[in-house]
Amino acid sequence: MSHSRPQQSFRLTAGRCDEGSLTLSSTPAPRFEFSAAILRTPRAPLEIATVTFDGPLAPGQVLVEMAFSGICGKQLDEIAERSGPDPWLPHMLGHEGSGKVVACGSGVTKVRPTDPVVLHWQEGSGLSADTPLYQMGDERINAGAITTFNEYAVVPENRVTKITDGVDLKTACLFGCVATTGTGTVFNDAAVQAGQSLAVIGCGGVGLCAILAAVTAGANPIIAIDTRSEALRSAAEFGAHHVINATQSNVTDAVRELTDGHGARNVIVTAASTAALQDGCAAASAPSQVIMAGVPPAGETITISSLDVHRGKSITGSYGGGTFPDRHIPEYMELHKSGRLPYSKLIAKVIPLSQINDGIDAVQKSLAGRCVIDFQADRL
Repeated sequence: MSHSRPQQSFRLTAGRCDEGSLTLSSTPAPRFEFSAAILRTPRAPLEIATVTFDGPLAPGQVLVEMAFSGICGKQLDEIAERSGPDPWLPHMLGHEGSGKVVACGSGVTKVRPTDPVVLHWQEGSGLSADTPLYQMGDERINAGAITTFNEYAVVPENRVTKITDGVDLKTACLFGCVATTGTGTVFNDAAVQAGQSLAVIGCGGVGLCAILAAVTAGANPIIAIDTRSEALRSAAEFGAHHVINATQSNVTDAVRELTDGHGARNVIVTAASTAALQDGCAAASAPSQVIMAGVPPAGETITISSLDVHRGKSITGSYGGGTFPDRHIPEYMELHKSGRLPYSKLIAKVIPLSQINDGIDAVQKSLAGRCVIDFQADRL
């Protein structure tokens, strides 16, 4: 597989981002090639190809050499076109990662070259920036504000947060989405209090992080619900007090039995299905709050009793766990370092970029935990 590091055809004024902009030397504008996974055809394997970026960096842009990227369920949704036809093909993918800053465009003050950073899809502080122009020969390869299935990434300043000391790059990539979303649904969206009951429906990466946060919040009981035995085993290891296999038990009856007939005070649904959301609403007490973190396919609906709504049962959609990256990522990293949120145990499989389709396959086949791409593996 062909790849190369950026050509050193640029220099940084004073060697730091907050003391000057990316300044061209007498050599040509920065141009480099790198390997990236590209979605060219829906419901087909990603294509590993060499992509070119022609600089210079625009104001507000940050160039990052990627270290690790997680594979999120959202990318599986994009590949499958679950939200409808994709107008941007061919394009790059990925929205949680970690790496080191190589260079910065003008106006960037939040990070500087060599800083280790998390790349996240939520907007934080700092400048927004133009979408980078990537090419493959004469063909435009589209990208949004952030992509992470690529050896290098050009992203806006507001999509990076510096990694605090003591957090390794492999674990840090999880803070781009799964760790913050799962934790945020408990801490921010539901604001779970000690002693309150909590049911988590869907024990993939987000669900497991929600269970870790629920343990820290002191929720009791914590009930994990899934259709996969392996996921339920992981849920128990992460701290769930009870597990329910939805293929073997009636979810509503089982949750009520575990909560003295009341139902769960808090329900977090991470599974992207209306059936799971319907179960979550039925298993919730009144009053209660049902937090919808998973996004069912477009056009699907659920039914809820209007009387339950009058009795205080609410359904709320979560947007990334209510995360503000500049505040919450450092907070959750400190909790991770203290051992209260041991996110590292979420990593179930590590692959090189060249094996990304195998990783996607593993996620689709119910891998318990996160599959992470290690970019260094292909560079060795």
